[in-house]
Amino acid sequence: MTAWTGLILIGDPKPGEEVFVSAASGGVGLLVGQLAKIKGCRVVGSVGSDHKVQMLKEEFGFDDAFNYKSETDWDAALSKYFPRGIDIYFENVGGRMLEAVLNHINVNARIPVCGMISQYNQNWKQRYGVRNLLNLVGKCGKMQGFMVGRYLHRMQEFTEEMGGYMKEGKIKYKEDVMQGLESYAEAFNSLFRGGNTGKVLIQVSPS
Repeated sequence: MTAWTGLILIGDPKPGEEVFVSAASGGVGLLVGQLAKIKGCRVVGSVGSDHKVQMLKEEFGFDDAFNYKSETDWDAALSKYFPRGIDIYFENVGGRMLEAVLNHINVNARIPVCGMISQYNQNWKQRYGVRNLLNLVGKCGKMQGFMVGRYLHRMQEFTEEMGGYMKEGKIKYKEDVMQGLESYAEAFNSLFRGGNTGKVLIQVSPS
């Protein structure tokens, strides 16, 4: 429900709009990209390996993607992949990526803030201070955080819409399954280093 709430209810995508998804190979990011395509948008994702770049384009229908670890000038990368600017940025990362995005937003851009994983392990003195938030004013942009628990009253609407897409084969998903409770630390840490693909799950027992 996280992807649907952020993109559909807050992002309000329209056909032909330009959508950027950070951490796009995670469980939420994969769904956001597919939903945006269903809504008629052009979608680009950022991921941490060339393999994931190919996966987004070949398996999940993203129009393009880039490896943020090899294309390290993110401002230049966004100029390359979004020559028409960004209408919706689904924010999962924060920090320098958010700052780069704010240089490329269009008028009336929307930024649903799902998370800022690059900042979670930093104390407040270490966290990256985004320097160009004023761009939101000039572009009349909206940046809004959200918690799914506050949208549970939309559950039926979510279930009907997403259920329809699943039945029609329009939505795919991946699961990164690790074995045993002893793998908890590895599973949790994989979220922070970008090692996972899709939803991270722990199988407690083979049965």
